[in-house]
Amino acid sequence: MTDTQKIREAIAQALPLTTSNHGETPDAREVYLPPAHVKALRLECNLVIGARGVGKSFWTAALGSTSLRALLKNSVSELEYTDVTTGFAKTENPSEYPDKETFAQLMEGGYTPYEIWRSVVVRWLAVTTKSTFPKEEWRQSVAWVKQNPEPVAKLLQNANNFFLQQQRFGLIVFDALDLTSDNWETMDVIVRDLLRVTLWLKSFTRLHAKVFLREDQAERTVTNFPDASKLLATKAELTWAPHDLHGLLWHMFCNSVGADGEYLRGVYEKALGVAPRSESGVFLISDEVQRDTASQRGLFEVLAGAWMGKDRRRGVPYVWSVSHLADARGRTSPRSFLAAMRQAAEDSLEKYPAHPYALHYESIKRGVQKASEIRVQEMAEDYPWVTRVMEPLKGFTVPCEFATIEAAWIVAFGPVLDASTLNKLPPQHIGRGWEGVHKDLERLGIFETKKDGRINLPDLYRVGFGLGRRGGVKPVK
Repeated sequence: MTDTQKIREAIAQALPLTTSNHGETPDAREVYLPPAHVKALRLECNLVIGARGVGKSFWTAALGSTSLRALLKNSVSELEYTDVTTGFAKTENPSEYPDKETFAQLMEGGYTPYEIWRSVVVRWLAVTTKSTFPKEEWRQSVAWVKQNPEPVAKLLQNANNFFLQQQRFGLIVFDALDLTSDNWETMDVIVRDLLRVTLWLKSFTRLHAKVFLREDQAERTVTNFPDASKLLATKAELTWAPHDLHGLLWHMFCNSVGADGEYLRGVYEKALGVAPRSESGVFLISDEVQRDTASQRGLFEVLAGAWMGKDRRRGVPYVWSVSHLADARGRTSPRSFLAAMRQAAEDSLEKYPAHPYALHYESIKRGVQKASEIRVQEMAEDYPWVTRVMEPLKGFTVPCEFATIEAAWIVAFGPVLDASTLNKLPPQHIGRGWEGVHKDLERLGIFETKKDGRINLPDLYRVGFGLGRRGGVKPVK
């Protein structure tokens, strides 16, 4: 086996088959903190906004781990002195927070989301301070909190003093709030009331809340209440610059286990002249490899060569590999990037064994196809209506006029999309007809309106949804 083939196999083994986090605590070797995410993890940050696949659930799980907080202390020092609990997440935990059905039942029983969220906070602090509190059923907890405002106030003050005496902080984290309801108006109230509870906690020096929200949730009226500006001032957005993605890639390579990790660390050392530093069982890449530098570009060129073809006309793999995975708003998620790189390595191993570089440029293109396929599957999970409305457009060539798209929708669904036929949340602006659906697809980064008014789709979605473009990556069949 040649060195190039060994690198391909090592890359395929270093990158996970699935990059979704379902609430499991990440392995310490998977934790990579881009500079843009540091603010999101600080206690002072109450509101964190991010699209699908950028790290909301990952950081929720990481914050809940004592060992991972210790690992992050060099970047976010207060995490070393913080006790963290979860107030809502993908993984059900009825002892800490009510699930979707229980939440709905409590609301049907006349309790407001504000009262329910306060009960989640009070139960956490009652358990922490070993205070008396009814916690056999959520109905009892919520009723007690509603009926006993003065004892609730005292319990929170006692909890704040408890953390103060211990010289520690208490943090409660909320994620996956799209799972609380299938109705936008109901979810707006649920999220808005949670943010009101978050604001309530800001009056206590040792108690903090952090809420992870999807972009479409944050864009609604959830901050339409007095003093919401105090929360908005702390807002952080989970974004990944191209150099962050390349830094993550080499972090994953260097922390691969066994012979594969040794081999990829050898590639790193040979290219840069220095090995990655090891600390507490985790290999740390240099600052130069975390930024858009000659070192970072040079490392990817070692893997993929200088061009996306036989010469410069086809582009540079370092740039192309990220830009062709971006949505219509120019954002590339780590989940898509890592999936594309794994597929590129496997495809190169199978189809181009004699190619001098580990990643063949045609395999990188097929990596985009695979990432697009995965992204479309994720959209089907989060926004089932998107898959419905994109199905009639399969085989179209973009850019094209919106009137052409609207005509296909009318043939398939009629003059409007019937919300009653959809699972989960419908398009936010379904009430505006097909133009509202058009705008929602733009907000999600699926549609892009060009200057001449025609509709285009980025490769990330175009390929997976089966649309064509002259000279572009071929769609998935």
